[in-house]
Amino acid sequence: MENSQYNACPQLAVEARWIIPVTPDGVVHEYATLIVDEGRIRDLLPSAEARQRYQPLETVCLPHHVLIPGLINAHTHAAMNLMRGIAEDRSAITWLREHIWPMEQQMVSEHFVRDGTLLACAEMLKGGVTCFNDMYFFPQAAAEAVLQSGMRASLGMVVLDFPTPYAANADDYLNKGFAARDELRDHERITTCLAPHSPYSVSDKVLAKILTYADQLNVNIHLHLHETMDEITHSETQFGVRPCMRLNELGLIGPNLLAANCTHMTAIEIDIFAKQGAHVVHCPGSDLKLGNGIAPVACMKEAGVNIALGTDGAASNNRLDMFSEMRLAALLAKSAGNAAALSARQVLEMATINGARALGMDDNIGSLEPGKWADLVAVDFSAIEMQPCYDPVSHLVYVAGREQVTHAWVAGESCYERGLHTHINTDELKEIAAQWQGRLKQFHP
Repeated sequence: MENSQYNACPQLAVEARWIIPVTPDGVVHEYATLIVDEGRIRDLLPSAEARQRYQPLETVCLPHHVLIPGLINAHTHAAMNLMRGIAEDRSAITWLREHIWPMEQQMVSEHFVRDGTLLACAEMLKGGVTCFNDMYFFPQAAAEAVLQSGMRASLGMVVLDFPTPYAANADDYLNKGFAARDELRDHERITTCLAPHSPYSVSDKVLAKILTYADQLNVNIHLHLHETMDEITHSETQFGVRPCMRLNELGLIGPNLLAANCTHMTAIEIDIFAKQGAHVVHCPGSDLKLGNGIAPVACMKEAGVNIALGTDGAASNNRLDMFSEMRLAALLAKSAGNAAALSARQVLEMATINGARALGMDDNIGSLEPGKWADLVAVDFSAIEMQPCYDPVSHLVYVAGREQVTHAWVAGESCYERGLHTHINTDELKEIAAQWQGRLKQFHP
């Protein structure tokens, strides 16, 4: 509780039927109010007391809603929203090498990235996502879209060993990435990380260089790992070890590593991740659709690995829908016969505070605690299909969908409310998407 004399006229008060702060664990506030000032959470207290203590400039009353931290999509390729549904029902390697990479060679540009990322931002905000961790080309163009939308993002400085329309070679990728980082460093809602695509697309020499830069700059390393069995077989043939062990020998597995997918991890590899403090981003929808398999999330959780949640890109998932991912993650973990393998509460943590930890941002986002940025999402529980509600956390994961999201705030600023985006003209964006569709259709298999 804050002193009643301090900031008695704050920026915003949000009154809700339930407020789930995520941290402390297991706490649910009923008939509570969140006080926001200068973009940060100042107080969380019973609504009756808040009305006496504060005189906010704006009050939002949500009598049938649950208020939660903004969801964090910890692994995606936002600009690939323009490729949604373009190469369907193919295995990961065929999908990537025979369809996606050839299309990218022909079509990717700054305009493609800006438009595709803005399309993704519109979708994510509407679905309660306020922060995402991206891996794609032309990060300055992606940043333009993020800043327009009002969202928060960690943008990857992509590195590959082969040329693309963005860069000619690994050094060129790094140089352009660092230039982008310098250009974006003053934007409060944008952070950057090093993003070598995967062990199979980056050499040992380049990975070692990336590790050195990551240590010097204190930034994360974001990559794909053990996504397919083909990747593992290729590594064993070329390097004599599985990709995870190769990364471990190079020294890359540590607290600043975010490894997406990890569908094929042995007990030894999971133990290495746990002991070294590395993070996993579980992407169940994309991994299932590409036929990659199911990540051993329950084993990772039991070992103490921090597990975040991501959608991957819309080209492989079709939806940037974190509500779908939460439900799917919980159900898949139970498929081995243990209904308690992954609870609704734990899945919500994966989509919020665990993602913040993986991004090194848990001091500022991921839970509703005083001092953190007011990245908030309101979910409406009033519809008939939502009745009755005994446990709002369970309802979020097993009952609610992204269509129940009514509000999204980032740093206390309204970015989405009841079908309308504050900073995005969705009618104009639909026309832009249709124009790109016409251009991309010529590459449709």
